[in-house]
Amino acid sequence: MTKKLALKRRGKDSEPTNEVVASSEASENEEEEEDLLQAVKDPGEDSTDDEGIDQEYHSDSSEELQFESDEEGNYLGRKQSSSAEEDEESSDEEDNEEEGSTDEEEVEDEAKVSKSKQSDDKPSGSGAASKKALTAELPKRDSSKPEYQDSDTSDEEDIRNTVGNIPMHWYDEYKHIGYDWDAKKIIKPPQGDQIDEFLRKIEDPDFWRTVKDPLTGQDVRLTDEDIALIKRIVSGRIPNKDHEEYEPWIEWFTSEVEKMPIKNVPDHKRSFLPSVSEKKRVSRMVHALKMGWMKTTEEVEREKQAKRGPKFYMLWETDTTREHMRRIHDPVSAPKRDLPGHAESYNPPPEYLFDAKETKEWLKLKDEPHKRKLHFMPQKFKSLREVPAYSRYLRERFLRCLDLYLCPRAKRVKLNIDAEYLIPKLPSPRDLQPFPTVESMVYRGHTDLVRSVSVEPKGEYLVSGSDDKTVKIWEIATGRCIRTIETDEVVRCVAWCPNPKLSIIAVATGNRLLLVNPKVGDKVLVQKTDDLLAEAPSQDVIESERIKTAVQWSNAEADEQEKGVRVVITHFKPIRQVTWHGRGDYLATVMPEGANRSALIHQLSKRRSQIPFSKSKGLIQFVLFHPVKPCFFVATQHNIRIYDLVKQELVKKLLTNSKWISGMSIHPKGDNLLVSTYDKKMLWFDLDLSTKPYQTMRLHRNAVRSVAFHRRYPLFASGSDDQAVIVSHGMVYNDLLQNPLIVPLKKLQTHEKRDEFGVLDVNWHPVQPWVFSTGADSTIRLYT
Repeated sequence: MTKKLALKRRGKDSEPTNEVVASSEASENEEEEEDLLQAVKDPGEDSTDDEGIDQEYHSDSSEELQFESDEEGNYLGRKQSSSAEEDEESSDEEDNEEEGSTDEEEVEDEAKVSKSKQSDDKPSGSGAASKKALTAELPKRDSSKPEYQDSDTSDEEDIRNTVGNIPMHWYDEYKHIGYDWDAKKIIKPPQGDQIDEFLRKIEDPDFWRTVKDPLTGQDVRLTDEDIALIKRIVSGRIPNKDHEEYEPWIEWFTSEVEKMPIKNVPDHKRSFLPSVSEKKRVSRMVHALKMGWMKTTEEVEREKQAKRGPKFYMLWETDTTREHMRRIHDPVSAPKRDLPGHAESYNPPPEYLFDAKETKEWLKLKDEPHKRKLHFMPQKFKSLREVPAYSRYLRERFLRCLDLYLCPRAKRVKLNIDAEYLIPKLPSPRDLQPFPTVESMVYRGHTDLVRSVSVEPKGEYLVSGSDDKTVKIWEIATGRCIRTIETDEVVRCVAWCPNPKLSIIAVATGNRLLLVNPKVGDKVLVQKTDDLLAEAPSQDVIESERIKTAVQWSNAEADEQEKGVRVVITHFKPIRQVTWHGRGDYLATVMPEGANRSALIHQLSKRRSQIPFSKSKGLIQFVLFHPVKPCFFVATQHNIRIYDLVKQELVKKLLTNSKWISGMSIHPKGDNLLVSTYDKKMLWFDLDLSTKPYQTMRLHRNAVRSVAFHRRYPLFASGSDDQAVIVSHGMVYNDLLQNPLIVPLKKLQTHEKRDEFGVLDVNWHPVQPWVFSTGADSTIRLYT
């Protein structure tokens, strides 16, 4: 049950001196008492809480609370009624102690609230009596108890809103403004409109010192101390008024120079030596002074004085500043004006004077003076004394200054180069004969594209391999097909042995390499070749398992013996290319799918094979033997590596800078290499000069399939998918200081295009300047 609390004033000072009180003063006292009672309804809660919740004090007892004070107004305790005393006597001793402590805390909170309320309201009239009564209600603090034992220190501010340092406009759309320590919502106080704000500004005398707390939304009234602090901060003074700014200086360290040193440690030897770091620093400063990067104080002061006044300087070179201009790197001289002509003379010849028609045209272009031939009209005077002052002198001087000021300050060297100098001087093709110019013969007989062609060392016969699974031997002079050898698979490459003492053709078909005796030419030579390939020599060296799984030598079967096949070398992957060594005892094969066993070298006399590489450096496309040195050329997709077969080491790596290499050919002297690529280029490498191409030739419009050097003549040819065979002159001089001479001579385009393929292979006659070409049109063509 809610009880009304009544405060009874006791003591001498609490009695009123005047018995008659005005009705207005009595009503004010009653309002103050009601406010005070409302403030102390619930002493357990904070009186400043404004969450909008009605708070009342509930008590189980029906008696009124009464307070006692002494004559001076000090708080003595709470007075209890007789019924309360009886209840205390019937209760235990421990309950009495707990109730007493609780009552003291409640009374202390009530007194604090009453004091704060009294200070805010500022009563007048009978306010002195009520102030004295409130003073009597305040409890007396025990001096033996610490001041901040039961509460926070004054340094710790009681921030009721726990949202932290966030933008408070996030809560504009909500009814609450944050959360307190108990995680309860802090309800926003009622917000008035602009009219209420204006009325408060008019009626409230403390409106000017009222600010709004952004965390709780409540109005906070600033005290006199707060306002004084703000004024001191705004005026730039020290916030603490008790701080003495000009207090006497405390000399923590003595300023008197002692006669004796504090320490008597002798100086080190290095303290008498000049500092190396200081020496370097001084040398840098001296160098900076010499170079003009650092300037002395006098020079800096002199420059400042020079900058203060107006600065005049000549735009162009003059006689007085010639020495100064000489110090400037590459000075630009002023452009000279044209010298005056006969028309500008005071007594010009009659033919330079304007007639009526010319005068009319000159005056007609008054609005467009830049179209006039002359900017003045020539006049004739009898003597120089009669010449008047020039009316346009100042204007012309001004335009001249503008020309000098606005013209560019840079020299542009004009190059007078004729077109003849840009084109290299090449010898006439007539002076470079002989070379093939016309198509002399067409060898027809294959039914599919012809991939490879090779010529006998003596130049009498020709062998070709085609996709129709046949190998044909032709007589060059007559064009007659002497023999046709059928194979089981497509023939990728054919190569005639360069040794004239043997008659052997190497045929790459599928996984097998066939060594064929063509049975043409000298019968003694044919018989000698059969005797050589009849029996296998004894093997003293045991081959490794890696070689046995990669290649196997065997004699041909009976039916293949009749065709001329003598030896079959079976590989583990399809063969793409076969090439012979210059002496005819070694040959190499290429299997692009063989990884680190892509390239194999076979020895014919001992029927032995070897794998030169243990690791794969790329997808091998083409291999070649050096004609003189024991070197082996290996072309991958992008680069070419040269290996020394004797030392078994890498000699050089050639950088082609191309996407895909299709083939290569080496000069008979062995110092120059020609490479063909699928990206329409031919690369000429000078092996003694650099690892990069000496010259890049873009003569074809499509992929270049094959290139070949002539053995005797300074000629080389290239075949491309654009159905053209281009014959070029490539002279290599014995003088190492003279660069090779490369001149394109003739473009022979007689092949037909089939399925985007043109010329697949080119090869030279060993003796004559004739070139053979094979194409996708199933023909072999001879150009002489």
